[in-house]
Amino acid sequence: MSNLSRTQITRKQVVWTEGGVVASQHRRAAEVGAAVLAAGGDAIDAAVAVSFAVGVVEPWMSGPMGGGMMTLWRADEGRAETIEFGMRAPSGLRLEDYPLEPGKKAGDLFPWTRVKDDRNIYGATAVAVPGTVAGMELAHSLYGRRDWAELLAPAVALAEEGMLIDWYASLMIASSTRQLAEDKDAASLFLTDGQWPNIAGWTALSEARLDQRAHAATLRRLAEHGAREFYEGEVARQLVEDVEAKGGSLSLADLAAYRAKASAPRHIRYREAEIFAPSGLSAGGELVKALALMEQAFTPGAAPGPESYAAMAASLGNAYRERLETGGDTGESPQAPACTTTFSVVDRQGNMVNVTQTLLSMFGSHVVSPQTGMLLNNGIMWFDPEPGKPNSLAPGKRCLMNVCPTLGRAGDRMFAIGASGGRKILPAVTNLVSFIADFGMDLEDAFHTPRIDASGASGTVMDETLPPEVAEALAKVGPVKTARRTVHPYAFAVPAGVMREGGRNCGATEIMTPWGDAVSEDML
Repeated sequence: MSNLSRTQITRKQVVWTEGGVVASQHRRAAEVGAAVLAAGGDAIDAAVAVSFAVGVVEPWMSGPMGGGMMTLWRADEGRAETIEFGMRAPSGLRLEDYPLEPGKKAGDLFPWTRVKDDRNIYGATAVAVPGTVAGMELAHSLYGRRDWAELLAPAVALAEEGMLIDWYASLMIASSTRQLAEDKDAASLFLTDGQWPNIAGWTALSEARLDQRAHAATLRRLAEHGAREFYEGEVARQLVEDVEAKGGSLSLADLAAYRAKASAPRHIRYREAEIFAPSGLSAGGELVKALALMEQAFTPGAAPGPESYAAMAASLGNAYRERLETGGDTGESPQAPACTTTFSVVDRQGNMVNVTQTLLSMFGSHVVSPQTGMLLNNGIMWFDPEPGKPNSLAPGKRCLMNVCPTLGRAGDRMFAIGASGGRKILPAVTNLVSFIADFGMDLEDAFHTPRIDASGASGTVMDETLPPEVAEALAKVGPVKTARRTVHPYAFAVPAGVMREGGRNCGATEIMTPWGDAVSEDML
């Protein structure tokens, strides 16, 4: 039985405004983006500023050392686009450095066979070529109005200040203390005496902050010298030196060759709505497949019920099984390029974007680059370590990501949503699309409605507040577990979204995340 209160109710207010709105998993990052909008910036300008800011205030989720995707909407053209900036395996990666342990399963996000010493999950051998900086560079070059250095300045200031270690930060650090202690630079940044989590007191008001001065210095160089500094300048040299010193295979050539890519999103009609799902090696293909199956499987009523939830579970299970069997960088796709973070932006003109960016696992590889002051990704974990499969590990290969930044238009409502949470991202986005497109919900209702998660091939996790009839319907699809919507762990992923209707905008974030908020430019 759960220890948690059964009478506690958590809600977040959703406010409509004529101004632009930023919804982020950290309020201070959302405020950074809203200030850019208030100063006349485009939604893309705000997204660039938020991308770098959230990497400071939520450093274990994302940052310049990660990758991801954005799906954007240009209102004046009535056109959607995806910017792909996923990670790649280093060209010098050696398969013999990842020996398998047959009969054992990996202990993190994916059901792969375990690699000896979890070398694909922890340490410098798990580090892939980062793409986030290149993704922001490309988006800014295409649609940005404000100066690049101006957009990075708030992140520099936040890093110089240092992230406040409140109770939630303490919880995140404590949950990964064992692995962080294995890397002296990660231990120095996040732990006390190299072994104890830096924890705020139970009743004390915390004043402790991370020392992020090295992070600030790196951001300052990127602001002054431009994004290619990360791939071809002093920052690139520092990064490669640090990864090589810790046993990884990242090279200067890997960084210099990296480019983000703009491409057309996947576009489908779902009932009376239009959905724009991300292109490339994202979860966009599975979202399209799941929605197509759902459209055939049930007829919407007044509200979600046993039939709709069961159809969703079956469709997601089908899509997820196919993803594990066929997904990956085969070199044949024309669109080739859980701790993740997601944020959505809408400006006064109706331009919209969702960005989902990640280090992959929470704290990524649990290794810090001492010269840059940043956590490194563990993108190599995205690959199946067993050979002979579409997503098998190989040098230079693109990572098959879980991210699913999605746009939609239902009637006169336009929305941009995404989620963090590893393989739970796709179910969260599917739930929200269904709530909006099938049942006419606005963003507030959609974000407060109980969800299901069907991110594995073995069953469904159901919000415990759903009625018994839903559990009975889901049981006909497969095994069912119930879970509470809590702050930690997140059983149903962590979404963020914005919506526009009649020239007015709103935003929302997962109701349980204590840092997440939607901030409009007129709230500053």
